[in-house]
Amino acid sequence: MRSEPTILAFDTSAAHCAAALLSEDRVLARRSETMSKGQAERLMPLLQKVLDEGRTRLEDLDAIGVGIGPGNFTGTRLSVAAARGLALSLGIPAIGVGTLEAMALGTDGPVLCSLDGRREKFYVQVFHDETRTAPGLFSFDEIPWPASETNVAVIGHRAEELANASGSAVCTPSYPLAEAIARIAAARMQEGTQPRPAPLYIRPADAAPPADPPPMILP
Repeated sequence: MRSEPTILAFDTSAAHCAAALLSEDRVLARRSETMSKGQAERLMPLLQKVLDEGRTRLEDLDAIGVGIGPGNFTGTRLSVAAARGLALSLGIPAIGVGTLEAMALGTDGPVLCSLDGRREKFYVQVFHDETRTAPGLFSFDEIPWPASETNVAVIGHRAEELANASGSAVCTPSYPLAEAIARIAAARMQEGTQPRPAPLYIRPADAAPPADPPPMILP
């Protein structure tokens, strides 16, 4: 493996299909398409477009980075399964990155990142220096603001409303989501062997389970 790996990263945890190709700290290609459904059909063609634009073959990759949520149940499962399948076929690692963590990358703390948890709930995670809270699902009044902190950067879902209620400041992510996932995955490669990615489910799926069991994601 090269000291500066080439990483293909992607995410389908929300109403989008996003991918980025990173090599030696340079973004070779990046695409993001908004879609409420159809990610399963669109993901692989999108990844091929990103590889073609970056003039990179699958065989040139050193790792796959993938967003593991929290987010849409089906979308998260789709991207994690695709990442693990690609990694297995290529003999390279797949590295999972939390969506909230990717949103916070590059922003000085304390940072509170928020995603739509539906039903007036928020997926929230707080980052400050080298520490972080566990991602959780909260109502507006339950959000775990950093103690004794007034200068909090708020990123994500209903950020302006959250910032106004707490006297904080609204910020935008420093990187597009798929690029942030790729950058975090690159850093984690230097830390050694990483566990295979698994979806980060904080709430159960809204739909009732089908009569036939879904395909398993092996541990």
